[in-house]
Amino acid sequence: MSRQGRVLVSELSRHFETSQVTIRRDLEVPHAHGMVHRTHGGALPSRDGALEDRRLREKEKLHRQEKFRIADRAASMVKEGQVIILDSGTTTTAIARNRARPAQLSESDHHHQRRQHRRRTGGNCRRSNSHWGDSAQEFVFAGRPHRRRNPARPECRSFVFLGVDGFDVHYGLSTPSLLEAKVNRVMVEVAKHTVAVCDSSKFGRRSLSLIVPTSALQEVITDCGAPKSDLRVLKQASIEVTPV
Repeated sequence: MSRQGRVLVSELSRHFETSQVTIRRDLEVPHAHGMVHRTHGGALPSRDGALEDRRLREKEKLHRQEKFRIADRAASMVKEGQVIILDSGTTTTAIARNRARPAQLSESDHHHQRRQHRRRTGGNCRRSNSHWGDSAQEFVFAGRPHRRRNPARPECRSFVFLGVDGFDVHYGLSTPSLLEAKVNRVMVEVAKHTVAVCDSSKFGRRSLSLIVPTSALQEVITDCGAPKSDLRVLKQASIEVTPV
């Protein structure tokens, strides 16, 4: 864990040649003593509190103004008739709540917090209120937007806006939940344009589960406090960067 910043139940099971049930039980001991933070599929160092699976209400108190500016910019990208897919998270919740042009937004929503024009996935619910599992993935596939040609206007794109727990530009986007990462990858697969929406505190961090590598992104919207070296790496990879 000190070398990689995480441990996976499956890897420990193979290494120690024992069952995953035993590994999960053994990890509960250091978790109970505050030595590690247990998450689905493994564990993280307890000192890395920013990557814990916090509840939505706790996250909403952090970097509020930055998240509002990011949400405003993201909402302004969406034109009438376009479809957006929103990952779970406080920044994407702010996008859904944005009232600038509510009549123009059609959302395919994987978070139960949003109230307007929403569609909710099935699946299981983690502490932060995001949904994951087979039924959540089936919903995303079923909700894939049908492309209808209209000669009177350009063809519409669908967007996926991803809010993340960690963003290491040399690694990718990550989350504490292995199953949520799997659902998020499906979202990226069905969308035409993938946008990471994250405040500067998420940069340089890795959580337990990789969602997608940085190369899967078309755009990143963040605040002006993001590390300049990381922004240069993104621009060199031909990823559009929008600091707000």
